Amino acid sequence: MIVSHFAFSQIPAITGNIIDSGTNQPVEGVTVNLIPGKSLTMTNAAGNFTFTQSSLPVTAISVSAIGYVSKTIPMLTFHQNKNMISLETHPIELSTVTISSRAGDQFKIISKIDIAMRNVSNSQEVLRLVPGLFIGQHQGGGKAEQIFLRGFDCDHGTDISLNSDGMPVNMVSHAHGQGFADSHFIIPETIGDVNFRKGPYYAEKGDFCTTGYVDFHSLNALLENTVKFELGTYHTLRLLGMFNLLGEKARAKQQSWYVATEYRYTDSYFDNPQHFNRFNFFTKYNGRISKNTWLSFSASTLYSKWNASGQIPDRAVSEGLIGFYGALDPNEGGLTSRTNANAQSITTLQNGDLIKNQLYYSYYTFDLHTNFTFYLVDTVNGDEIRQKEARNLFGYKGTYEHSSWLGDSKLTSEMGIQVRADATNNSELSHTKDRYTTLQTLKLGNITEVAASVFLNETFRFSDHFSMNAGLRLDQFYYKYNNKLPADSTLHGIGIYKVNDQALNPKLSLYYHIDNNMEFYLNLGKGFHSNDVRAVVAKNGTQILPAAYGADLGTDFKPVKDLFINAALWYILLDQEFVYGGDGGTVDFSGKTRRVGFDFSARYQPFPYLFIDLDLNYAHGRSLEDPKGKNFIPLAPVWTSTGGITYSRQSGFNGSLRYRYLADRPANSDNSLTASGYFVTDFVLNFTKKNYEIGLTINNVLNTKWKETQFDTVTRLKGEAAAVDQICFTPGTPFAARLGLTVFFK
Repeated sequence: MIVSHFAFSQIPAITGNIIDSGTNQPVEGVTVNLIPGKSLTMTNAAGNFTFTQSSLPVTAISVSAIGYVSKTIPMLTFHQNKNMISLETHPIELSTVTISSRAGDQFKIISKIDIAMRNVSNSQEVLRLVPGLFIGQHQGGGKAEQIFLRGFDCDHGTDISLNSDGMPVNMVSHAHGQGFADSHFIIPETIGDVNFRKGPYYAEKGDFCTTGYVDFHSLNALLENTVKFELGTYHTLRLLGMFNLLGEKARAKQQSWYVATEYRYTDSYFDNPQHFNRFNFFTKYNGRISKNTWLSFSASTLYSKWNASGQIPDRAVSEGLIGFYGALDPNEGGLTSRTNANAQSITTLQNGDLIKNQLYYSYYTFDLHTNFTFYLVDTVNGDEIRQKEARNLFGYKGTYEHSSWLGDSKLTSEMGIQVRADATNNSELSHTKDRYTTLQTLKLGNITEVAASVFLNETFRFSDHFSMNAGLRLDQFYYKYNNKLPADSTLHGIGIYKVNDQALNPKLSLYYHIDNNMEFYLNLGKGFHSNDVRAVVAKNGTQILPAAYGADLGTDFKPVKDLFINAALWYILLDQEFVYGGDGGTVDFSGKTRRVGFDFSARYQPFPYLFIDLDLNYAHGRSLEDPKGKNFIPLAPVWTSTGGITYSRQSGFNGSLRYRYLADRPANSDNSLTASGYFVTDFVLNFTKKNYEIGLTINNVLNTKWKETQFDTVTRLKGEAAAVDQICFTPGTPFAARLGLTVFFK
């Protein structure tokens, strides 16, 4: 395939660049058409587009993108402007949005609409932009959320890949659990775009991408400076500042550099005050450093510290030992930090090919104290544990994109190399008391994990109606664990344990584009999630990279001009959900599982200023190796739904009313315990003017009493003669209000 591409490739006869008129930064994903004719392409990450010489005399170029004013430019004007097109932003109008024939864009319209319409001011809300994705916090807000998607309890990230500006958020072999994905280092207001796709169908994505992936992209430039001040119930405070560091002269030269910083404090709604503190800092430079090369460099740091109420058993509340928002171990809590450096370059070659290079580094620390079983094991001191690690994370990504034509068929190749190295020092699990006293060390060692990957993506656009994407990915993993604890019963003494494994994963997607109002797609692919080093060395290197096999049959269509619908039937077979149980230092093996379901999303705009959205998701999941009636997948969501009404104007009053619904679901394998569902509503009201905005946010408008996270846990309370197996939970937020003032200035 690659040889044929180069053999038939041609130097493009028509090239151009598209930029945002406000920031002078390139715009990716713009649809470009030649007039007359049906030649169509999209701008790449550098805002560039290319065509071979058209068989017809080209009189004009038509361009369109979601959130921008569409344009048709005569060729004479195009050349007079040095082949550059400047687009002005415009409020999204569904009536003008068309369904692109570009392969793999089935979620683009939804993501663009949702990030433009929703008032996102915290990291949790950012994840909720993904249709069907639910989150739960059971440690007070200082650690990664529990994630649910497509019938999976992804824990804190085991089966979903999260990335920020191309840098992985997921942590492999983490002290608290495999794939731990703490995205709180992202300042929400710095997010310019959120790309997501569901399923294991994408060759550029590897580890953890079984239910799908979410990519956050920060703003390349600020239109204006921002200062924000928020006060809320439960002693909640938030301060935000975002400032340009370069002036208009630099912007005219396509140079941008800004800084953003955020501070949060809250005692939260628990009886045991959280004293939650978080500080974030982020800075980013993005600019053209030569005619054909863009450079982006960003750096960020996070520091967070908090107390937590943890999970509490149902009986502790029903028997009056504590209230619904109470705590049994007031010493739970933790602190964490992450510092990142991220450099990316994009170079356009003379023939329109694209080369991307990225280097990133993170230094990360984590120290958490929790107590899930109370006095089950140690009836005198309690079962409090400490999970701790310090980590260095290094990575490189490189891709080469090439387009060529074979007759009327356009072929686009993407070839990539990815390398990631994680090294932890003294990853620890200990039995503690009162947070500061260590009673027994249960796990202690250094972890080294290196993952090297190569992939190839081939996209064939055979006609205006039919296109195909075929991909292949090879991942090689090298694991090393230096056990420092002689008493570790899962291993054979102190020393170094090594294993390695590889996975070859094919992908195939077919797209049939009927017209600008309807498209059908079929996705097929194999993915995987990795397992913790401590688990695979304890199991003698078996089941290191369990596979996930998926299929999606879906459609995008617009039955009327103001309504967009995405719907899909899907299937996922997972070889096993075997991960390291960080809370107990154990290895859990659950065997093969199968899930089937459907997703339905609708976006409707009856008036220019009014949006209505609805997401409805169903999943049926079962274990394949257990008898019927005892093969339920614990905590796997069945029915979920979100939706809302958004009133949006650029000036004056605007706001939204939204709901989240999660139905009851099995809490254990025989469904003898149920994790209770909930229906929660949130409300946002803003008054916006050119230089300021006043906002009111109310969470849980109806003051519903609900359980945000729930687990089937065997516990023993102090003084109890016997252990009890029942639901333990963390309560969700009651009615909470937050008032904010934002000032904009040049």
